[in-house]
Amino acid sequence: MAGVSSLVPVLCSAQTTPRIRKNHLNKSVDSNKQKLSKNGGAVGNIVEVVQKDVAFLKIGVSKGLQWANRAFRIPEVSKSVEDLIWLRNVEDPQASCYRFPTWPQPYYPELSGVDLFLADLKALEVHASYIYYLSKMWTKPLPETYDPVEVSEYFTMRPHVVALRLLEVFTAFASATLKFRISRISSAADEDAHEKVSNYDFGIVLKETMLNLGPTFIKVGQSLSTRPDIIGSEISKALSELQDQIPPFPRAEAMNIIEQELGSPVQTFFSYVSEEPVAAASFGQVYKACTHDGFDVAVKVQRPNLRHVVVRDIYILRIGLGLLQKIAKRKNDLRLYADELGKGLIGELDYNLEAANALEFMEVHSRFPFICLPKVYRQLSKKRVLTMEWMVGDSPNDLVSVSSPESNQKLLDLVNKGVEASLVQLLETGLMHADPHPGNLRYISSGKIGFLDFGLLCRMEKKHQFAMLASIVHIVNGDWASLVHDLTEMDVIRPGTNIRRFTMDLEDALGELEFINGMPDVKFSRVLGKIWSVALKYHCRMPPYYILVLRSLASLEGLAVAADPSFKTFEAAYPYVVQKLLVDNSAATRRILHSVVFNRRREFQWKKLAVFLRIGATRKGLNSLTPSNPRTSLTRSANEVAPEVNLANLALKLLPSKNGLVLRRLLMTADGASLIRAVVSNEARSFRQQLCKIIADILYQWMSEAITKGLNLTKFSSPVMEPAGAHNPQIYSEYESILRDRRLRIIFFKSLKSAKKYPILMLRFCWASFVMFFVASALACHRVLVSLSEAYSVRLSHNSKQIAVAS
Repeated sequence: MAGVSSLVPVLCSAQTTPRIRKNHLNKSVDSNKQKLSKNGGAVGNIVEVVQKDVAFLKIGVSKGLQWANRAFRIPEVSKSVEDLIWLRNVEDPQASCYRFPTWPQPYYPELSGVDLFLADLKALEVHASYIYYLSKMWTKPLPETYDPVEVSEYFTMRPHVVALRLLEVFTAFASATLKFRISRISSAADEDAHEKVSNYDFGIVLKETMLNLGPTFIKVGQSLSTRPDIIGSEISKALSELQDQIPPFPRAEAMNIIEQELGSPVQTFFSYVSEEPVAAASFGQVYKACTHDGFDVAVKVQRPNLRHVVVRDIYILRIGLGLLQKIAKRKNDLRLYADELGKGLIGELDYNLEAANALEFMEVHSRFPFICLPKVYRQLSKKRVLTMEWMVGDSPNDLVSVSSPESNQKLLDLVNKGVEASLVQLLETGLMHADPHPGNLRYISSGKIGFLDFGLLCRMEKKHQFAMLASIVHIVNGDWASLVHDLTEMDVIRPGTNIRRFTMDLEDALGELEFINGMPDVKFSRVLGKIWSVALKYHCRMPPYYILVLRSLASLEGLAVAADPSFKTFEAAYPYVVQKLLVDNSAATRRILHSVVFNRRREFQWKKLAVFLRIGATRKGLNSLTPSNPRTSLTRSANEVAPEVNLANLALKLLPSKNGLVLRRLLMTADGASLIRAVVSNEARSFRQQLCKIIADILYQWMSEAITKGLNLTKFSSPVMEPAGAHNPQIYSEYESILRDRRLRIIFFKSLKSAKKYPILMLRFCWASFVMFFVASALACHRVLVSLSEAYSVRLSHNSKQIAVAS
């Protein structure tokens, strides 16, 4: 303490030293000089110089100490250190009355101090355990399967990763927006004339942004490219380029992944691997290779470090949708869409799952010959490597780019088979391909459609399948109230929704649709957009299978429009739906067909059945029941077959056949009087005319056979009614079997029995029957007379030739 306190006086005394000791120093120097001078010699001079130097150094040191005191404030620092040591700053003059407190007594009388101490130790242990396990969360890896809770826990411990990605995404989209705005300002073109160009430019900027942001955003862009009804056709066209412009990763990394997954060098399994990938997708890229057995295969290799990137982006999307839900005050949880997307994308990252999906899809759809699926090599497939058979075929994008008559025909055939394949998955098997964009489709030279990429499949319930079937039928028939019921069955409309108001809004949105020959004259994507707008207004939910079906059909329609602008998805899909209703003998399909053919009063609606038969005749299964026609094909539309298909002939052949079971049951359960009323109605005039021609054919056949036997004439041949098929014994026997069919007679007499209650209706039926038989008899007699005259004219000409030869 003494040393510290004496520091300041020493330095302070140095300040007065020069002035006090100056004279004394001079005197001593003079005395020394005198002594030296007295002593004489050089030694005296040296001593004198050394003394002067020492004096000079003392003066310099003193000045340095003075400068240090001023610069570093040494006295104040010394004082502060001394006060701190002595705790003078905490001293309080008023604290002199304080006394030492007594030892604290226990707060809880029933607990001793030892108990409280042990409880404190236990609490300390709990808190220490919490801190320990909290620190262990840093070591918890990212889950293999998508779980929203575990993913949230993982990224909660890594907020810096999320923040950096958010900054990157924000910067990318801000830069894209700025770039697009600058391009529009710098353009001097007319806005109205170049609106489509501007939308396409915006799509290009958006496409480049998503390419820069990585695989997850590329996937989102690919999904948006198939929805022109939401983002517009020009933006959709620009984003569709994402299918082909994804940059590949280096080949060395791909080969390294193959070796890591298969456990041996690449040459062990493949005799050849292409230098460059033949296709680069958002999650992987494909190399063409050849096995040692000589089979060409496609080797799909996953991009490196992909799972963390995808899950991070899904987590960010989930946060964004949660904020949007709070801002928009929506009832449904929008984060479920991110969870569904996350499950799908994480599922696509496991190629073992994709291989199992491909095998399951192949097994379920093997009975449909127009669907082609590649073989999976399980021994050469692991989690990040998938080896499948090389499928030779044309890509839809290649067919669109060529734009020749042949390619357009292939594209339309591909679309028709794609629509049928989508309906087969939807209505027959319930197992749907979840990513049906053009990059995953191929047109096989044999006229088949090939599917690729089975990373995600969607499985549908039976009730959803039948509800989807009914919704297509009710859209075509313009029955909006039944369509609302179908949407409820599909779990689209939430419980508690005002059904009446929903139906009114749906009628306003879809009521403007025009129908031609019973089919809506509108594109499928437009109907989808209108239903979607009403559903969003009422906070409806969109199940995954519903979105997949709509996306698949909308994507196929977009491809077809490139080859045929007049293509209608409903016309391509409805024949399959009609055949499904007429052939599938289940309670659900009978109920749907009953709601179409009969009204709520159980009255027969001939127009609806006529539309069903006319459209169903375009299908191969039902078309075989109609007279052969060289122009008949599987891809004919309803408009093409309307003037040439004999609906009465088809109905009469369908009823007694195996495929007519559903229709027979339907007629048996119907009101018989309504059937008779439908037969004599003005709507059934064409049906009665066609039926009259059939009766005329049968009468003509009977009369011709009787006259031939009685007069020994050769069999008649008439050019008048040739298309009716009266000269075909097989068709004639079919007509006779129809008349002898006991089931049809039961339906007929049951209807007559019900109609007897209405005398006027019976009178109209008898009159219509009389007119039909009278006209049919007249036609048959006319044809008999014509045939007789032809036969006798042939005989006379033959006799005249014989006479001429004899003469």
